[in-house]
Amino acid sequence: MLPSEDWRPSASIDSLRSRARLLALVRDFFASRNVLEVDTQLLSHCAVSDPFIDSIEASYSPAPGQPAHSLYLQTSPEYAMKRLLAAGSGAIYQLGKVFRNGESGSRHNPEFTMLEWYRPGWDAGALMDEVEALVAAAIPAFSAERISYRALFQRELGLDPHRASAAELARRCREHVDAPFDDDDRDTWLNLLMSEVIEPRLQSAVFVHSFPASQAALAQVVEDETGTPVATRFELFVRGIELANGYQELTDAREQARRLLQDQNQRAGLGLPQRPLEQRLVAALEAGMPDSAGVALGFDRLAMLALGAARIDEVIPFSFERA
Repeated sequence: MLPSEDWRPSASIDSLRSRARLLALVRDFFASRNVLEVDTQLLSHCAVSDPFIDSIEASYSPAPGQPAHSLYLQTSPEYAMKRLLAAGSGAIYQLGKVFRNGESGSRHNPEFTMLEWYRPGWDAGALMDEVEALVAAAIPAFSAERISYRALFQRELGLDPHRASAAELARRCREHVDAPFDDDDRDTWLNLLMSEVIEPRLQSAVFVHSFPASQAALAQVVEDETGTPVATRFELFVRGIELANGYQELTDAREQARRLLQDQNQRAGLGLPQRPLEQRLVAALEAGMPDSAGVALGFDRLAMLALGAARIDEVIPFSFERA
């Protein structure tokens, strides 16, 4: 029997050297801008509320044989970093591991490296400038177009995503995607059109901003130039890959509590596990988190783009299959 080769790293040593240089570049970038590096906990007593992100559960016991209780590996350091902002940290960034259940493939690994940072006093436009500067430091001559979610849908599909009915969106979706089901939720069809039809076309770098208010997540909602409520949220796409997701951060504690409960109710409706909500985030907002812009960027995907890699396992030491 031949010896197994799965002990070997999934990435070449040369790629790992390039990855190390990129890690150093990121830290130098933020050091030069006086942004504080933090490293918050990986384990939390609370889980992410987003119905479309599944936390990996861990079991903690104070001693062998004693009753255990559940903890959750962080899917993002967002909640903890916002607690630091409310405590007066100022501008902060974090470069570290996060975990998401069920995410494995050419662009996904259940354990991956996320770069997340927050800029008190900044707006989303200024943060897009900084995201572009960081990526340009890793990929020379990089620049990105900026377009609203509405303008993007009008350009690519000839429809207004804020005004089209669920029936119209479903009909247009089925022109491109096999979707043999019914759903009255407009966001179901908008998300399918975005992920399956539009995103693969975004080969040139582009910031998409002003998402529908129903997709605000933890972003503020404002009215655009037409009076339509939109989320102050942006995503950066490069070569059809989502690289970053940023917000003008929600600071209203009552609205934050409402959105957490809304997520929990949606999870219940989808038959998903009910997990503890991060009420300490609500308490931090009540204490007073400064108005801030924040963004999460997939470091492994940045490495893929910088190295010209086709798969995430080409830029991480050991992929999920070899972990």
